Amino acid sequence: MKKIFNYSAVWLMLFGCRESANSENTIASSVSEPTALNYSITNVYPHNTSSFTEGLEWHDNFLYEGTGDTGGATYIGNSKLAKIDLKTGKDVKMVPLSKDYFGEGITIFNGKIYQLTYKEEKCFVYDFKSFKKVNEFTYQGQGWGMTNDGKYLIMNNGSNNLYFRDPLTFQIVKTVGVFDNNGPLGNINEMEYLDGVIYANVYLTNYIVKIDPQTGKVIGKADFSYLLNKYAPGELSENDINNGAVLNGIAYDSIGKRFFITGKLWPKVFEVKFN
Repeated sequence: MKKIFNYSAVWLMLFGCRESANSENTIASSVSEPTALNYSITNVYPHNTSSFTEGLEWHDNFLYEGTGDTGGATYIGNSKLAKIDLKTGKDVKMVPLSKDYFGEGITIFNGKIYQLTYKEEKCFVYDFKSFKKVNEFTYQGQGWGMTNDGKYLIMNNGSNNLYFRDPLTFQIVKTVGVFDNNGPLGNINEMEYLDGVIYANVYLTNYIVKIDPQTGKVIGKADFSYLLNKYAPGELSENDINNGAVLNGIAYDSIGKRFFITGKLWPKVFEVKFN
């Protein structure tokens, strides 16, 4: 009986997996392809090439950046939170993270700056003006990108999930899975919330996607493959490329109606207007 039961269990498991895959494929095939997002590059600014960009925000005429490091000898200990002069790319104010922490995504909410960490399961909370740490939260799993919708903090962890968290307790309120016409879309990274949608980097790609946070559906997609070749040809070293110098970082200026986009170790910040 035991052998028969085991064979039956295996058959049922395989059949169930096949049914699940077929169901997922059917759902994906019924989802419309994201609209191609057209845009213009309206200005180019310098970026600190030692900054391994994980989070980017714009507030009161300054960029705010959270960085990590590659774990290599050149960049170890470079995790920080910084207020940056857009025109010079230089830090106006900066607080370093302990070398025990790999800094990740940031968001500005209710007079505070929240900063995730990669594998250390800590979210640090700073006073916006002074950069003094005022609180910290613990969570399970990795921390990647973060934004907020004016009510909840929204973070991700490298999967296709968006986690909506209470800003006072950091407890998860709801989870939304991101998907497109090909199925679940993983590696959602740095994010910016604007007018009811989320713009997000897809890690290890040159794409920024536009997500409906209510459903998780990807409704738009922009390709930034040509940026460096056109505006900074040859400025990324082979060492930078080997150390993960990929597109990551998106912020929005609600007054100027413009986005700012950059990448890890990139030499430039790009001012972008979607058409």
